[in-house]
Amino acid sequence: MTSIAFIGLGNMGGPMAANLVKAGHSVTGFDLSPASCDQARNDGVTIAGSAHDAVREAEIVITMLPAGKHVLSVYADLLSSVKDGALVIDCSTIDVDSARKAHGMAQERKLMSLDAPVSGGVGGAKGATLTFMAGGAKNAFDRAEPILSKMGKKVVHCGEAGAGQAAKICNNMILGISMIGVAEAFVLGEKLGLSHQALFDVASTSSGQCWSLTTYCPVPGPVPTSPANNGYKPGFAAALMLKDLKLAQEAALASGASTPLGAEAAQLYALFNGAGHEGDDFSGIVNFLRGQKG
Repeated sequence: MTSIAFIGLGNMGGPMAANLVKAGHSVTGFDLSPASCDQARNDGVTIAGSAHDAVREAEIVITMLPAGKHVLSVYADLLSSVKDGALVIDCSTIDVDSARKAHGMAQERKLMSLDAPVSGGVGGAKGATLTFMAGGAKNAFDRAEPILSKMGKKVVHCGEAGAGQAAKICNNMILGISMIGVAEAFVLGEKLGLSHQALFDVASTSSGQCWSLTTYCPVPGPVPTSPANNGYKPGFAAALMLKDLKLAQEAALASGASTPLGAEAAQLYALFNGAGHEGDDFSGIVNFLRGQKG
């Protein structure tokens, strides 16, 4: 049994912490939201009176926070309370530069560290089927892997500090672009008189096959578990897709990479969010492409 502190018990962090409890670990958590703390407590997480109290005796400290500024603020505030020899793992999706700064802050305290963002959404967090993309030293990864594997089905060491975040934003740029492509194909198919099922049956077994089609189909019917069959309630909200696409564009600008489709995807999701759909699943962009404003 490992003593774990979990800071950030929201839609992703809460289920992840609960899965660590199910795996037999001692988990102490903290979140600014009383509702999130109550849910985590019901799931077996010990709720500390403060973030400092949560981390003091932990062998591993995991953070799941909204943005790079939050991670850096928490690290600046909390690392002094983390005991010597602990491993700190940030599972947030943030910019590569902030991730590397967080590693540097941990190194100053002589703490092992990883950036380990996830893919799989809320469903993956609840089902312990997430994919973890880890950046950091190999010995830190080797220590973290048995813990991360209790929250996910795939744990990949992508390279040194910041490599996990780099892999995450590249992956989600692919996802954003491919979802728009799949949605456009269904909109065109509708105009040409194709049924959703006919297009799915062809494309899912042909060269158009991709995850956005076969697992997360943006129209109701062909994939019963997709958000399209549940009113586009989010497994992965459009606001989060836009965040990741913006991170990809910031990285592209900083590195000099040419990503014209990534830039266009970011523009389209900005329009989709701006039309009031930030809380919809990102696959709901199919309705926006149809011209439906509501």
